[in-house]
Amino acid sequence: MENNNKIKKAYFASGCFWGTEYWFSKAVGVRATTVGFMGGYVENPTYQQVCTGTTGHMECVEVEYDTNETDYENLLKLFFETHNFSQTNGQGPDIGLQYLSCIFYSNEQEKQAAEKCIDYLQKNGYSVATQLRDATTFWRAEDYHQQYYKYKGTRPYCHIYKKIFK
Repeated sequence: MENNNKIKKAYFASGCFWGTEYWFSKAVGVRATTVGFMGGYVENPTYQQVCTGTTGHMECVEVEYDTNETDYENLLKLFFETHNFSQTNGQGPDIGLQYLSCIFYSNEQEKQAAEKCIDYLQKNGYSVATQLRDATTFWRAEDYHQQYYKYKGTRPYCHIYKKIFK
């Protein structure tokens, strides 16, 4: 039987949640991914509402992972290696506040780990626009958004993997 106290959740926004979910769902130790919204002020927002850019929410992925197989730092590295964290107005062709790059941390350890990754990137010449924000309520998106690329049978067009960390 699985030891549930080794299962944790992490929250990442890096543009279109379909591409973000695609990469996290393939990572070692990830048990489940759910796409949704975080960071706004509207209760239980719909995709249509978030797309207006007026709810304050970002498209976000909840990543459920097993700490026996991976850790938060590995998730952070994958996050940075699968999107353009230097873009300030969205992600690729997806422009707007709902597509910003953001790490929603749940505790001080996660915040410090994220700051360490950002510091590493900046010391290595990268410009980092990624925001760090306290995790708030995660609102699950509609069913038709879940596991989008798995069911479509294709790969993301705006989330390309590029090795950065050693």
